[in-house]
Amino acid sequence: MAKKTNLIIRQADPSDFEAVDRLFGRSYPVLLQGHYSPATYISALPVISRAQPELLASGLFFVVEDENKDVVAAGGWSMEPPKGGQGMRGVGHVRHVATDHRRLRQGIGRALITHIKLHAKGSGMMKLQCFSTLNAEAFYTANGFTSLGEGEVQLSGGIGFSVIVMECLL
Repeated sequence: MAKKTNLIIRQADPSDFEAVDRLFGRSYPVLLQGHYSPATYISALPVISRAQPELLASGLFFVVEDENKDVVAAGGWSMEPPKGGQGMRGVGHVRHVATDHRRLRQGIGRALITHIKLHAKGSGMMKLQCFSTLNAEAFYTANGFTSLGEGEVQLSGGIGFSVIVMECLL
């Protein structure tokens, strides 16, 4: 059984960039391994395993810190779709959620996604949509999301990245 920790979920800010970037950089390679073709895995990792300054500064992105003030998870939501464009009224978009691969199955991701859902609902959203990585579909399903089917996100450099399109009514 995992050791219980005191977790703090707080709004991220630009000063969290390095900690979030390290979290993504060490966790995405482990979390995604075996779920994507080697070519996709190798080409997508440099793009998706980087923190996004605009998300950290948005006021809609959060970090989870443990008792040592280490960032063990991060993620948030936006009103705009991940690749830009006009959002729909009342529909938010889950953005860049990840838990430290060494801290899985401790309720950290569940606490974070619950916080994100409550924050989005309190901001007037009626539902959240997300582009789940292939490995995270079960996580989102366990947290109230429904699969709408497979999709593909075009990453910078023309990289096609397979996802599961999901949504959750708030």
